[in-house]
Amino acid sequence: MTVSRVLRNRGDVSAATRDKVLAAAKELGYVPNQIAGSLASQRVNLVAVIIPSLSNMVFPEVLTGINQVLEDTPLQPVVGVTDYMPEKEERVLYEMLSWRPSGVIIAGLEHSDPTRAMLAAAGIPVVEIMDTDGKPVDAMVGISHRRAGREMAAAILKEGYEHIGFMGTKMPLDHRARKRFEGFTEALAKAGVEIEDRAFYSGGSALAKGREMTQEMLERSPDLDFLYYSNDMIGAGGLLYLLDQGIDVPGQIGLAGFNNVELLQGLPRQLATMDACRVEIGQAAARIILDRTSDAPDPNAEQHITLKSTLSLGDTLRRRRR
Repeated sequence: MTVSRVLRNRGDVSAATRDKVLAAAKELGYVPNQIAGSLASQRVNLVAVIIPSLSNMVFPEVLTGINQVLEDTPLQPVVGVTDYMPEKEERVLYEMLSWRPSGVIIAGLEHSDPTRAMLAAAGIPVVEIMDTDGKPVDAMVGISHRRAGREMAAAILKEGYEHIGFMGTKMPLDHRARKRFEGFTEALAKAGVEIEDRAFYSGGSALAKGREMTQEMLERSPDLDFLYYSNDMIGAGGLLYLLDQGIDVPGQIGLAGFNNVELLQGLPRQLATMDACRVEIGQAAARIILDRTSDAPDPNAEQHITLKSTLSLGDTLRRRRR
């Protein structure tokens, strides 16, 4: 009974006894049978984490936040990747729910009807992350992407830019980028400004793609004085292209991206961007799961959490001269 309590991390066992049991288990190479142990509870200590991509640097930071909170708990995150494909999301969720996890953390608020039905019927905590512009199945943690788009538009207009081009991912596949674009264009329209050129691409957020798209857009629309990119990686590619061409950034052309990717801190110019609170989103989502799977959940714990993204002007968004 004492060994069982230690291995299940349950009950009152002295530290000395716990250490002896764990040392013996380690020496014997013993691994508890979690499937057998879950038969009574109908749950295993796994948290299904479903994200669109591992190649996009955004999501590993979210996973870092989740892991930081769950690291010293019985709960273990298990990751599934959907490649931004709704039908693949359905398959991944179906397989993960078949293992009877203790909770689900899933990216985005837009899902197919079968996915939403599975989430609603799962009977476990579900946290939709990265976005709060919509209605969740259960809990949600993220930022308002529409607000982020509006705030970037306001900053660009404040600095006197008027001829704006936009480059981003193909919108049907990336709902969060689409919402930022909607907020961005709405704020511009209220000021009587329209986007003069736009380009969308599919595939990874690559530096090479940013260079290529920037060159093509400026060849089409040489009078543009600002380029807004849906993510920092293509924005960095655009910046490198402009610097190679000897174009004055931000005097002749201003630039901004999104995500505040730390990898790009070493660029010749600091790209204007917005922080998407990735680590904080992962931490908050994991705390919701941890609380609601505890023996005494907090009835007042917040379930809909909107974090505030922070605008960084960097070196590519000209400050108004006084």
